Amino acid sequence: MPNNIAERGLTDREMLQLCLELEKGRCRSISNTLLETKHPQLREIYKQVFDNASSNHYLLFEIMENKGWYKTELASKEQVGKVQELMQNNLHPDNQF
Repeated sequence: MPNNIAERGLTDREMLQLCLELEKGRCRSISNTLLETKHPQLREIYKQVFDNASSNHYLLFEIMENKGWYKTELASKEQVGKVQELMQNNLHPDNQF
């Protein structure tokens, strides 16, 4: 189904984009709930649900990327180094005092 806009439907690309956004929203919602859940067994359930949603999201992303519908750029070594440095500084704030 390359394009059926004339019939007021969605293209494959539009459907995949919507599914990708829905899974992304699910991941955010589940992770927020997980972070605020104290009960160990319930946390484990939310972790499993998050892993499932995250896997679904990545699968949709890969499909779109392989079709050329989701373009990404590879980071340079310099960009990776900057992010690593930033993360190390932010993950260990006690070392700054």
